[in-house]
Amino acid sequence: MFEVNATLNSQDYVSVIGDPGMKRDELRVAIESWNQCNEVGEEAPNMGSPRMADCFDVNYNQRNNQKGVELVHKVQEWQNRLGTSTNKNLHLMTENPDIFAAWKELYLGKKCEVLDIPKPWQFWMIMLKSGNMDTLAAICPNNGFKSKPFPQTHQFPCFGKGCMNMPSMYHNYTKVYDEENKKIMRGSFYGSWDLNVQHDEKLSYLNDTSYYYVTWEKEIGNGSWIFHHVLKTSSKYPWLMLYLRSDATTGFSGGYHYETRGMTKIVPKSPNFKVRFTLDIKKGGGPKSQFYLMDMGSCWKNNGKPCNGDVTSDVTRYSEMIINPEVEPLCKPNHLEQCPPYHTFSNGTRVHRTDVSKFPYDAYLLYRAPGNAMYLEKPVISSDPYSNPQPQEILQILPHAVWGEYGYPTKKGEGWIGDPRTWELDVGRLSQSLYFYQASSHVP
Repeated sequence: MFEVNATLNSQDYVSVIGDPGMKRDELRVAIESWNQCNEVGEEAPNMGSPRMADCFDVNYNQRNNQKGVELVHKVQEWQNRLGTSTNKNLHLMTENPDIFAAWKELYLGKKCEVLDIPKPWQFWMIMLKSGNMDTLAAICPNNGFKSKPFPQTHQFPCFGKGCMNMPSMYHNYTKVYDEENKKIMRGSFYGSWDLNVQHDEKLSYLNDTSYYYVTWEKEIGNGSWIFHHVLKTSSKYPWLMLYLRSDATTGFSGGYHYETRGMTKIVPKSPNFKVRFTLDIKKGGGPKSQFYLMDMGSCWKNNGKPCNGDVTSDVTRYSEMIINPEVEPLCKPNHLEQCPPYHTFSNGTRVHRTDVSKFPYDAYLLYRAPGNAMYLEKPVISSDPYSNPQPQEILQILPHAVWGEYGYPTKKGEGWIGDPRTWELDVGRLSQSLYFYQASSHVP
Protein backbone atom coordinates (compact mmCIF):
# COMPACT_ATOMS: atom_id res chain seq x y z
CA MET A 1 0.00 0.00 0.00
CA PHE A 2 1.41 3.39 -1.02
CA GLU A 3 -0.21 6.81 -0.95
CA VAL A 4 0.96 10.41 -1.41
CA ASN A 5 -1.37 13.21 -0.37
CA ALA A 6 -1.07 16.97 -0.77
CA THR A 7 -2.79 19.44 1.55
CA LEU A 8 -5.52 21.68 0.13
CA ASN A 9 -6.18 23.34 3.48
CA SER A 10 -5.73 22.39 7.11
CA GLN A 11 -8.14 19.45 6.84
CA ASP A 12 -8.55 18.38 3.20
CA TYR A 13 -6.19 16.23 1.15
CA VAL A 14 -5.98 15.21 -2.48
CA SER A 15 -3.94 12.27 -3.73
CA VAL A 16 -1.13 13.23 -6.10
CA ILE A 17 -0.65 9.67 -7.38
CA GLY A 18 -2.78 7.72 -9.83
CA ASP A 19 -3.74 4.79 -7.61
CA PRO A 20 -3.93 5.96 -3.98
CA GLY A 21 -3.49 3.08 -1.58
CA MET A 22 -2.70 0.68 -4.45
CA LYS A 23 -6.32 -0.52 -4.27
CA ARG A 24 -7.08 -0.63 -7.98
CA ASP A 25 -7.40 -4.18 -9.40
CA GLU A 26 -6.08 -3.06 -12.78
CA LEU A 27 -2.38 -2.80 -11.97
CA ARG A 28 0.17 -0.70 -13.81
CA VAL A 29 3.79 -1.63 -13.05
CA ALA A 30 7.04 -1.38 -15.02
CA ILE A 31 10.73 -2.16 -14.52
CA GLU A 32 13.90 -0.38 -15.63
CA SER A 33 17.62 -0.99 -15.20
CA TRP A 34 20.50 1.49 -15.10
CA ASN A 35 24.25 1.34 -14.99
CA GLN A 36 26.35 3.43 -12.59
CA CYS A 37 25.57 6.71 -14.36
CA ASN A 38 21.87 6.00 -14.96
CA GLU A 39 22.19 4.93 -18.58
CA VAL A 40 22.03 1.59 -20.41
CA GLY A 41 25.33 1.55 -22.27
CA GLU A 42 24.77 -1.89 -23.80
CA GLU A 43 21.74 -4.19 -23.73
CA ALA A 44 22.04 -7.67 -22.22
CA PRO A 45 22.04 -10.47 -24.86
CA ASN A 46 18.54 -11.45 -26.06
CA MET A 47 16.87 -9.27 -23.43
CA GLY A 48 16.00 -6.18 -25.42
CA SER A 49 16.06 -2.71 -23.93
CA PRO A 50 15.83 -2.90 -20.10
CA ARG A 51 12.34 -1.45 -19.84
CA MET A 52 9.33 -3.77 -19.43
CA ALA A 53 5.76 -3.39 -18.21
CA ASP A 54 2.91 -5.46 -16.79
CA CYS A 55 -0.32 -3.52 -17.29
CA PHE A 56 -3.81 -4.95 -17.61
CA ASP A 57 -7.50 -4.25 -17.43
CA VAL A 58 -9.92 -6.64 -15.71
CA ASN A 59 -13.06 -8.07 -17.32
CA TYR A 60 -15.58 -9.30 -14.75
CA ASN A 61 -18.18 -11.70 -16.14
CA GLN A 62 -20.88 -14.08 -14.91
CA ARG A 63 -21.20 -17.54 -16.48
CA ASN A 64 -23.23 -20.51 -15.25
CA ASN A 65 -23.87 -18.73 -11.95
CA GLN A 66 -20.13 -18.37 -11.40
CA LYS A 67 -18.13 -15.18 -11.37
CA GLY A 68 -15.37 -15.15 -13.96
CA VAL A 69 -12.39 -12.86 -14.25
CA GLU A 70 -10.20 -12.18 -17.27
CA LEU A 71 -7.03 -10.08 -17.27
CA VAL A 72 -6.56 -8.22 -20.55
CA HIS A 73 -2.87 -7.38 -20.85
CA LYS A 74 -1.96 -4.18 -22.66
CA VAL A 75 1.73 -4.97 -23.31
CA GLN A 76 2.72 -8.14 -25.16
CA GLU A 77 5.99 -10.04 -24.78
CA TRP A 78 7.36 -8.89 -28.15
CA GLN A 79 6.77 -5.30 -27.10
CA ASN A 80 8.55 -5.87 -23.79
CA ARG A 81 11.51 -7.32 -25.73
CA LEU A 82 11.96 -4.40 -28.10
CA GLY A 83 15.58 -3.27 -28.23
CA THR A 84 18.39 -2.06 -30.45
CA SER A 85 20.08 -5.46 -30.26
CA THR A 86 16.98 -7.65 -30.66
CA ASN A 87 15.20 -5.77 -33.45
CA LYS A 88 17.93 -4.89 -35.94
CA ASN A 89 15.62 -5.87 -38.80
CA LEU A 90 13.20 -3.10 -37.83
CA HIS A 91 13.66 0.55 -38.75
CA LEU A 92 14.20 1.77 -35.19
CA MET A 93 14.15 5.44 -34.31
CA THR A 94 17.72 5.14 -32.93
CA GLU A 95 20.48 2.58 -32.49
CA ASN A 96 21.69 4.28 -29.31
CA PRO A 97 20.69 2.01 -26.35
CA ASP A 98 20.41 4.99 -23.96
CA ILE A 99 18.08 6.99 -26.18
CA PHE A 100 16.10 3.90 -27.18
CA ALA A 101 15.46 3.01 -23.52
CA ALA A 102 14.10 6.51 -22.91
CA TRP A 103 11.86 6.19 -25.98
CA LYS A 104 10.72 2.73 -24.88
CA GLU A 105 9.61 4.08 -21.50
CA LEU A 106 7.39 6.61 -23.29
CA TYR A 107 6.11 3.86 -25.60
CA LEU A 108 5.22 1.54 -22.72
CA GLY A 109 3.74 4.47 -20.85
CA LYS A 110 1.36 5.12 -23.73
CA LYS A 111 0.31 1.46 -23.72
CA CYS A 112 -0.38 1.54 -19.98
CA GLU A 113 -1.78 5.06 -19.65
CA VAL A 114 -4.88 5.68 -17.53
CA LEU A 115 -6.91 8.83 -18.18
CA ASP A 116 -7.41 10.90 -15.06
CA ILE A 117 -7.71 14.44 -13.73
CA PRO A 118 -5.67 16.65 -13.94
CA LYS A 119 -3.54 14.44 -16.21
CA PRO A 120 -3.07 10.78 -17.17
CA TRP A 121 -0.76 8.45 -15.27
CA GLN A 122 1.14 5.33 -16.34
CA PHE A 123 2.83 2.94 -13.89
CA TRP A 124 4.76 2.25 -10.73
CA MET A 125 8.44 1.89 -11.62
CA ILE A 126 10.70 -0.84 -10.24
CA MET A 127 14.24 0.50 -10.59
CA LEU A 128 17.41 -1.59 -10.71
CA LYS A 129 20.93 -0.18 -10.64
CA SER A 130 24.46 -1.57 -10.55
CA GLY A 131 27.31 0.50 -9.11
CA ASN A 132 30.01 -1.24 -11.14
CA MET A 133 32.04 1.26 -13.16
CA ASP A 134 34.79 0.64 -15.67
CA THR A 135 36.96 3.72 -15.12
CA LEU A 136 39.21 2.83 -18.07
CA ALA A 137 36.23 2.92 -20.45
CA ALA A 138 35.26 6.47 -19.37
CA ILE A 139 31.59 5.76 -20.05
CA CYS A 140 30.16 7.84 -17.20
CA PRO A 141 30.37 11.65 -17.34
CA ASN A 142 32.11 13.67 -14.62
CA ASN A 143 29.50 16.03 -13.12
CA GLY A 144 27.77 16.13 -16.49
CA PHE A 145 30.90 16.64 -18.60
CA LYS A 146 32.71 14.04 -20.70
CA SER A 147 35.15 12.12 -18.51
CA LYS A 148 38.63 10.76 -19.15
CA PRO A 149 39.91 7.25 -18.37
CA PHE A 150 41.64 6.76 -15.03
CA PRO A 151 43.02 3.72 -13.16
CA GLN A 152 40.52 1.47 -11.38
CA THR A 153 40.15 2.20 -7.64
CA HIS A 154 38.39 0.45 -4.75
CA GLN A 155 35.73 3.16 -4.85
CA PHE A 156 34.38 1.82 -8.14
CA PRO A 157 34.01 -1.97 -8.30
CA CYS A 158 34.70 -3.63 -11.65
CA PHE A 159 35.89 -7.14 -12.51
CA GLY A 160 37.07 -6.06 -15.98
CA LYS A 161 35.64 -5.36 -19.40
CA GLY A 162 31.87 -5.79 -19.44
CA CYS A 163 31.39 -5.15 -15.71
CA MET A 164 28.72 -2.50 -16.39
CA ASN A 165 26.33 -4.93 -18.10
CA MET A 166 22.57 -4.83 -17.82
CA PRO A 167 20.91 -7.73 -15.94
CA SER A 168 18.75 -10.46 -17.42
CA MET A 169 15.04 -9.66 -17.19
CA TYR A 170 12.38 -12.35 -16.98
CA HIS A 171 8.68 -11.82 -16.50
CA ASN A 172 5.79 -13.83 -15.14
CA TYR A 173 2.75 -11.98 -16.43
CA THR A 174 0.09 -11.33 -13.81
CA LYS A 175 -2.44 -14.16 -13.70
CA VAL A 176 -5.45 -15.11 -11.57
CA TYR A 177 -5.06 -18.00 -9.12
CA ASP A 178 -7.82 -19.70 -7.12
CA GLU A 179 -6.56 -20.02 -3.55
CA GLU A 180 -8.75 -20.87 -0.54
CA ASN A 181 -11.92 -19.73 -2.32
CA LYS A 182 -10.29 -16.43 -3.21
CA LYS A 183 -9.15 -15.12 -6.57
CA ILE A 184 -5.58 -13.89 -6.20
CA MET A 185 -3.74 -11.95 -8.90
CA ARG A 186 0.02 -12.47 -8.94
CA GLY A 187 2.97 -11.61 -11.19
CA SER A 188 6.72 -11.01 -11.04
CA PHE A 189 9.95 -9.75 -12.60
CA TYR A 190 13.26 -11.45 -11.84
CA GLY A 191 16.80 -11.90 -13.13
CA SER A 192 20.53 -11.57 -12.49
CA TRP A 193 23.53 -9.46 -13.48
CA ASP A 194 25.52 -12.71 -13.72
CA LEU A 195 24.57 -13.46 -17.31
CA ASN A 196 26.26 -16.88 -17.36
CA VAL A 197 23.65 -18.44 -15.04
CA GLN A 198 20.62 -20.20 -16.47
CA HIS A 199 17.08 -18.87 -16.53
CA ASP A 200 15.75 -19.87 -13.11
CA GLU A 201 13.40 -18.16 -10.65
CA LYS A 202 15.36 -19.73 -7.76
CA LEU A 203 18.69 -18.03 -8.49
CA SER A 204 18.71 -16.72 -4.92
CA TYR A 205 19.79 -20.16 -3.72
CA LEU A 206 22.95 -20.18 -5.85
CA ASN A 207 26.13 -19.20 -4.05
CA ASP A 208 27.76 -15.92 -5.05
CA THR A 209 25.18 -15.07 -7.69
CA SER A 210 23.50 -11.68 -7.99
CA TYR A 211 19.72 -11.81 -8.04
CA TYR A 212 16.57 -9.71 -7.93
CA TYR A 213 12.99 -10.87 -7.62
CA VAL A 214 9.93 -8.63 -7.35
CA THR A 215 6.46 -10.10 -6.95
CA TRP A 216 3.08 -8.43 -6.56
CA GLU A 217 -0.24 -9.87 -5.53
CA LYS A 218 -3.75 -8.80 -4.61
CA GLU A 219 -7.14 -10.38 -4.01
CA ILE A 220 -9.60 -9.30 -6.67
CA GLY A 221 -11.94 -6.65 -5.33
CA ASN A 222 -10.33 -6.50 -1.91
CA GLY A 223 -7.34 -4.93 -0.18
CA SER A 224 -4.22 -3.42 -1.72
CA TRP A 225 -1.40 -4.66 -3.91
CA ILE A 226 1.45 -6.17 -1.89
CA PHE A 227 4.94 -5.94 -3.39
CA HIS A 228 7.72 -8.26 -2.23
CA HIS A 229 11.31 -7.29 -3.10
CA VAL A 230 14.42 -9.49 -2.93
CA LEU A 231 17.91 -8.25 -3.86
CA LYS A 232 21.16 -10.20 -3.56
CA THR A 233 24.69 -9.04 -4.38
CA SER A 234 27.68 -11.13 -5.43
CA SER A 235 31.46 -10.74 -5.52
CA LYS A 236 31.27 -9.52 -9.14
CA TYR A 237 28.34 -7.23 -8.41
CA PRO A 238 28.79 -5.94 -4.84
CA TRP A 239 26.85 -2.66 -5.28
CA LEU A 240 23.22 -3.09 -6.36
CA MET A 241 20.04 -1.10 -5.84
CA LEU A 242 16.34 -1.96 -6.01
CA TYR A 243 13.64 0.72 -5.71
CA LEU A 244 9.89 1.02 -6.09
CA ARG A 245 9.42 4.51 -7.48
CA SER A 246 6.51 6.86 -8.06
CA ASP A 247 7.94 8.97 -10.87
CA ALA A 248 6.43 12.06 -12.42
CA THR A 249 4.01 11.36 -15.28
CA THR A 250 5.75 14.02 -17.39
CA GLY A 251 9.03 15.92 -17.23
CA PHE A 252 12.28 14.95 -15.53
CA SER A 253 12.46 12.67 -12.49
CA GLY A 254 15.36 12.61 -10.04
CA GLY A 255 18.55 11.18 -11.52
CA TYR A 256 17.17 10.95 -15.05
CA HIS A 257 17.72 13.46 -17.85
CA TYR A 258 15.06 12.10 -20.19
CA GLU A 259 11.27 12.43 -20.10
CA THR A 260 9.83 9.89 -17.65
CA ARG A 261 6.47 8.28 -17.03
CA GLY A 262 5.07 7.29 -13.66
CA MET A 263 2.35 7.53 -11.03
CA THR A 264 2.79 11.08 -9.71
CA LYS A 265 0.20 13.05 -11.68
CA ILE A 266 0.67 16.15 -9.50
CA VAL A 267 4.26 16.93 -8.52
CA PRO A 268 4.04 17.73 -4.78
CA LYS A 269 5.71 20.82 -3.37
CA SER A 270 7.06 21.33 0.13
CA PRO A 271 5.78 21.64 2.75
CA ASN A 272 2.27 20.44 1.95
CA PHE A 273 2.43 16.72 1.25
CA LYS A 274 2.55 13.45 3.18
CA VAL A 275 3.40 9.88 2.18
CA ARG A 276 1.60 6.86 3.64
CA PHE A 277 2.71 3.25 3.12
CA THR A 278 3.07 -0.10 4.88
CA LEU A 279 6.50 -1.73 5.17
CA ASP A 280 7.35 -5.20 6.50
CA ILE A 281 11.08 -5.98 6.29
CA LYS A 282 11.75 -9.73 6.28
CA LYS A 283 15.53 -9.60 5.93
CA GLY A 284 18.00 -6.74 5.81
CA GLY A 285 21.62 -6.04 5.09
CA GLY A 286 24.40 -5.27 7.55
CA PRO A 287 26.32 -2.08 8.30
CA LYS A 288 27.55 -1.72 4.71
CA SER A 289 24.09 -1.85 3.16
CA GLN A 290 21.43 0.84 3.09
CA PHE A 291 17.70 0.16 3.44
CA TYR A 292 15.78 3.34 2.65
CA LEU A 293 12.55 3.95 4.50
CA MET A 294 11.99 6.83 2.09
CA ASP A 295 14.04 8.42 -0.68
CA MET A 296 12.83 11.73 -2.06
CA GLY A 297 14.47 12.85 -5.28
CA SER A 298 14.06 16.20 -6.96
CA CYS A 299 15.96 18.36 -9.40
CA TRP A 300 16.79 22.06 -9.58
CA LYS A 301 19.79 24.12 -10.56
CA ASN A 302 22.07 25.79 -8.03
CA ASN A 303 20.50 29.15 -8.88
CA GLY A 304 17.08 27.80 -7.94
CA LYS A 305 15.72 27.39 -11.47
CA PRO A 306 14.03 24.09 -12.46
CA CYS A 307 16.00 21.42 -14.30
CA ASN A 308 15.72 21.45 -18.09
CA GLY A 309 17.79 18.42 -19.11
CA ASP A 310 21.14 20.24 -19.28
CA VAL A 311 23.32 17.74 -17.40
CA THR A 312 26.10 20.29 -16.85
CA SER A 313 23.93 22.59 -14.72
CA ASP A 314 21.01 20.44 -13.49
CA VAL A 315 21.49 19.02 -9.98
CA THR A 316 19.59 16.01 -8.65
CA ARG A 317 18.90 16.32 -4.90
CA TYR A 318 18.28 13.26 -2.71
CA SER A 319 17.02 13.00 0.86
CA GLU A 320 17.22 9.44 2.21
CA MET A 321 16.20 7.96 5.57
CA ILE A 322 18.24 4.82 6.26
CA ILE A 323 16.83 2.45 8.87
CA ASN A 324 19.40 -0.36 9.11
CA PRO A 325 20.11 -0.36 12.88
CA GLU A 326 23.75 -1.35 12.29
CA VAL A 327 24.50 1.78 10.26
CA GLU A 328 26.43 4.34 12.33
CA PRO A 329 26.54 8.10 11.64
CA LEU A 330 29.63 9.48 9.93
CA CYS A 331 28.64 13.02 10.89
CA LYS A 332 30.50 13.85 14.12
CA PRO A 333 31.93 16.95 15.84
CA ASN A 334 35.41 15.93 14.67
CA HIS A 335 34.20 15.09 11.15
CA LEU A 336 32.25 18.17 10.13
CA GLU A 337 32.89 17.41 6.45
CA GLN A 338 30.29 14.63 6.82
CA CYS A 339 27.61 17.02 8.13
CA PRO A 340 25.37 19.59 6.45
CA PRO A 341 26.34 23.18 7.40
CA TYR A 342 23.35 23.52 9.70
CA HIS A 343 20.28 21.75 11.08
CA THR A 344 16.84 23.36 11.26
CA PHE A 345 14.57 22.19 14.07
CA SER A 346 10.82 21.87 13.53
CA ASN A 347 10.22 25.22 15.28
CA GLY A 348 12.46 26.99 12.76
CA THR A 349 15.51 27.30 15.01
CA ARG A 350 18.71 26.89 12.98
CA VAL A 351 21.87 25.45 14.54
CA HIS A 352 25.30 25.45 12.90
CA ARG A 353 27.27 22.21 12.77
CA THR A 354 30.02 23.71 14.94
CA ASP A 355 27.59 24.09 17.86
CA VAL A 356 28.59 20.88 19.66
CA SER A 357 25.99 21.26 22.41
CA LYS A 358 22.97 21.66 20.11
CA PHE A 359 23.68 20.14 16.68
CA PRO A 360 22.11 16.61 16.37
CA TYR A 361 25.11 14.83 14.81
CA ASP A 362 23.60 11.35 15.27
CA ALA A 363 20.62 12.33 13.10
CA TYR A 364 22.84 12.42 10.00
CA LEU A 365 24.71 9.63 8.30
CA LEU A 366 26.38 11.97 5.81
CA TYR A 367 26.08 14.99 3.56
CA ARG A 368 27.51 15.25 0.04
CA ALA A 369 27.57 18.58 -1.79
CA PRO A 370 26.91 19.15 -5.51
CA GLY A 371 30.05 18.74 -7.55
CA ASN A 372 29.40 21.97 -9.44
CA ALA A 373 28.72 24.17 -6.38
CA MET A 374 30.98 27.23 -6.29
CA TYR A 375 30.47 28.67 -2.81
CA LEU A 376 30.62 25.71 -0.44
CA GLU A 377 31.27 26.08 3.26
CA LYS A 378 34.35 24.06 4.15
CA PRO A 379 35.13 21.42 5.26
CA VAL A 380 32.99 19.56 2.74
CA ILE A 381 32.91 16.40 0.63
CA SER A 382 31.41 16.58 -2.84
CA SER A 383 29.17 13.85 -4.23
CA ASP A 384 30.49 11.08 -6.44
CA PRO A 385 30.70 12.87 -9.82
CA TYR A 386 30.00 9.74 -11.88
CA SER A 387 26.89 8.05 -10.44
CA ASN A 388 24.32 10.36 -12.05
CA PRO A 389 24.30 11.89 -15.52
CA GLN A 390 24.29 15.29 -13.81
CA PRO A 391 25.82 16.58 -10.53
CA GLN A 392 24.01 15.43 -7.40
CA GLU A 393 23.51 16.41 -3.77
CA ILE A 394 22.84 13.76 -1.11
CA LEU A 395 21.60 14.12 2.46
CA GLN A 396 21.23 10.83 4.33
CA ILE A 397 19.50 10.83 7.70
CA LEU A 398 19.12 8.23 10.46
CA PRO A 399 16.40 7.49 13.04
CA HIS A 400 16.57 10.22 15.68
CA ALA A 401 14.29 12.16 18.01
CA VAL A 402 14.52 15.31 15.85
CA TRP A 403 12.60 13.56 13.06
CA GLY A 404 9.79 12.27 15.27
CA GLU A 405 7.50 15.24 14.69
CA TYR A 406 7.49 14.40 10.99
CA GLY A 407 6.42 10.78 11.61
CA TYR A 408 9.87 9.27 11.00
CA PRO A 409 11.49 6.68 13.31
CA THR A 410 13.18 8.15 16.37
CA LYS A 411 15.20 5.13 17.54
CA LYS A 412 17.31 2.40 15.97
CA GLY A 413 15.28 -0.69 15.16
CA GLU A 414 11.94 1.03 14.70
CA GLY A 415 10.29 -0.42 11.61
CA TRP A 416 13.07 -2.97 11.16
CA ILE A 417 12.80 -6.77 10.96
CA GLY A 418 9.93 -8.05 13.11
CA ASP A 419 8.40 -4.58 13.46
CA PRO A 420 6.10 -4.04 10.44
CA ARG A 421 4.45 -0.64 10.39
CA THR A 422 2.20 1.65 8.43
CA TRP A 423 4.05 4.94 8.16
CA GLU A 424 2.56 8.37 7.58
CA LEU A 425 5.52 10.61 6.86
CA ASP A 426 5.28 14.39 6.66
CA VAL A 427 7.80 14.36 3.84
CA GLY A 428 6.88 17.80 2.57
CA ARG A 429 7.45 19.58 5.86
CA LEU A 430 10.65 17.63 6.57
CA SER A 431 12.12 18.26 3.13
CA GLN A 432 11.50 21.99 3.55
CA SER A 433 13.53 22.00 6.77
CA LEU A 434 16.49 19.99 5.40
CA TYR A 435 19.61 21.72 4.14
CA PHE A 436 20.17 21.85 0.38
CA TYR A 437 22.74 24.03 -1.33
CA GLN A 438 21.54 27.23 -3.00
CA ALA A 439 24.09 29.46 -4.75
CA SER A 440 22.23 32.73 -4.16
CA SER A 441 22.56 32.35 -0.40
CA HIS A 442 26.21 31.30 -0.51
CA VAL A 443 27.79 34.07 -2.57
CA PRO A 444 30.53 35.71 -0.43
